[in-house]
Amino acid sequence: MSASVTVRVPAKVNVQLAVGAARPDGFHDLANVFLAVGLYDEVTVTPSPDGLRVTCDGPDADQVPLDRTNLAARAAEALAARYGRTPDVHLHIAKDIPVAGGMAGGSADGAGALLACDALWGTGASREELLDICAELGSDVPFSLVGGAALGTGRGEKLRTLDVGGTFHWVFAMAGRGLSTPAVFREFDRLGEGTDIPEPVASEPLLDALAKGDPDALAATVSNDLQPAALSLFPELADTLAAGRAAGALAALVSGSGPTTAFLARDPESAVKVAETLRSSGTCRAVRTASGPAQGATVLSAQNRHGIST
Repeated sequence: MSASVTVRVPAKVNVQLAVGAARPDGFHDLANVFLAVGLYDEVTVTPSPDGLRVTCDGPDADQVPLDRTNLAARAAEALAARYGRTPDVHLHIAKDIPVAGGMAGGSADGAGALLACDALWGTGASREELLDICAELGSDVPFSLVGGAALGTGRGEKLRTLDVGGTFHWVFAMAGRGLSTPAVFREFDRLGEGTDIPEPVASEPLLDALAKGDPDALAATVSNDLQPAALSLFPELADTLAAGRAAGALAALVSGSGPTTAFLARDPESAVKVAETLRSSGTCRAVRTASGPAQGATVLSAQNRHGIST
């Protein structure tokens, strides 16, 4: 049995987020096209004689909950309960995915902790079991485990992997404050009150653009039904979107529920130019570049109790 396991897990951008009307259970049916991108958190799990505990470092680590509301802690508890053991682990999160930014950082940590605990404890859980636990934890968690590109339906947890024919280059602008995902969905419901909201379906031209690796075709088809709600709650994001478009981005959109904004660039050089312009625009707090698709949750290292990598 290992004494330390580190898992790397990626951020995501939603290249399409189609949202249906609120269901009786309060969730919304989605057609959610995820693309994993190369911004990563790392979750390291070690046995803990003091029971379950969570620590975190990195950008905005002070905003990460360290109690049992953290999805990493909940993942450890869920796997332990399924296999009849106690979740006596120390979960350390090295944070690099924006916090409360619509890029599934919390979900990534949940998926990373789940895979790390599975390796630490040697539970031998199947991929299907891990995905089942992920779906219980949250709508975005299964994709954080899988990575690459996928279409999420239901509330986003039912995944169909997608072909991607090339690399897509992105720039992400971080806002000066966060946005609550439940608040954005509530605003979506308020804005749509009294209107006929269609069933969410994936865009075939968008799926085709992904499969061909065509950034121009993808730019013409990206969409986010939550963007009007995010802009309603955070109007300043419109200035960031405009700055990115003016800098030459092929497409600009709010990532998921926001407030991070995402800009598709034609190539790495264009991404650098868009990023430099956004940094000097005064419309955002920080800027990052990344490409996708990226690999899902991956065990980076496992050490035995003698400190030897296995």
